[in-house]
Amino acid sequence: MKTTTLVYTAQNGFSATLPAISSPQLLVLVFGHSKFLHDPAPFATLHEQYPQAVFMGCSSAGEILGKSIHDDGLVIALVQFESTRLHVTHASIDDVKESRNIGRLLADRLSGEDLQGILVLSEGLHVNGSELAQGFNDVVQGITVTGGLAGDGDRFAQTWVLQQDGQPVSHGVTALGFYGNVRIGHGSKGGWKPFGPAREVTRAENNVLYELAGKPALALYKTYLGEMAEGLPATGLRFPLALSMPGEDKELVRTILAIDEASQSLTFAGDIPVGAYAQLMRANLEQLVEGAEDAALMSATETDTEVLCISISCVGRRMVMGADAEEEVEAVLDILPEKTTQIGFYSYGEISPFAKGSCDLHNQTMTLTTIHE
Repeated sequence: MKTTTLVYTAQNGFSATLPAISSPQLLVLVFGHSKFLHDPAPFATLHEQYPQAVFMGCSSAGEILGKSIHDDGLVIALVQFESTRLHVTHASIDDVKESRNIGRLLADRLSGEDLQGILVLSEGLHVNGSELAQGFNDVVQGITVTGGLAGDGDRFAQTWVLQQDGQPVSHGVTALGFYGNVRIGHGSKGGWKPFGPAREVTRAENNVLYELAGKPALALYKTYLGEMAEGLPATGLRFPLALSMPGEDKELVRTILAIDEASQSLTFAGDIPVGAYAQLMRANLEQLVEGAEDAALMSATETDTEVLCISISCVGRRMVMGADAEEEVEAVLDILPEKTTQIGFYSYGEISPFAKGSCDLHNQTMTLTTIHE
């Protein structure tokens, strides 16, 4: 496996001349600003240069490359595989209620005896991420499924994913299967700490929360945010919810995508089960960096060959860390093998298994996927 990385900006174009690559198993991985939904020229250039390639990518709330975070452009990895086979598939999602069916459809298309892992990138605003993940679980068992939901900074207006022809589209989900002699590791950790009382979810429908302990969810949430409530939904990213079911050890974290003043409800990236207990969370820089380190330790592999690390961190983490956000991407590379190339993005949700279990939607985590032959 051999990886080459570049940066693209509208002002300066590509940071280097696109190399000539004839490898039939080439992955072009791209993460970038949401504005490129309406400026597809760089994607057309990449597709013209590498017509044989498999394309994967999505919009972000900040792009990760090496130990740096970029904004307003694209980060690109050209990954040449030697013995790994790649297969990509795409589907449109026009109704959030179809999220689980879309997951099943894509997983079914990728199923195969030598399937080793699946990378999923989904539009970030009009999807139920937990239902999407469950759709994959319905079809593939024992296969590592990781990925994330596309971002749009703190704007929440538009997101895109790349389809098979390398062009960006809204309202889409793309999945990539890895087959053959490839090793895929994963890790996902947060670092957030709960505060305040845990309250029972008394009214919710799918990913929309209406009531906590019989009280309007939005009004209750605003009392904790104080003056910051004026900036919702963006400021809500600083205070996610921890969800736990009575009698279960598993804890999920959910962050806000939208609010509705009329119904006093909060819309999240994944399901909010009635009967679960919800508790607000917060974190500081040190805790979030420690979470990123834990994710790296979970996904680390002992190898002297080249490793690709796809890092997907939540936009809420970046908002809390501010100008110090690069500390978490530096921490990841410091732990992973020396020949690791890191590329990724800040997301509206992360998809990863719990330990060795089935995949689920996470929020406010650093989620890592390591790939090597």
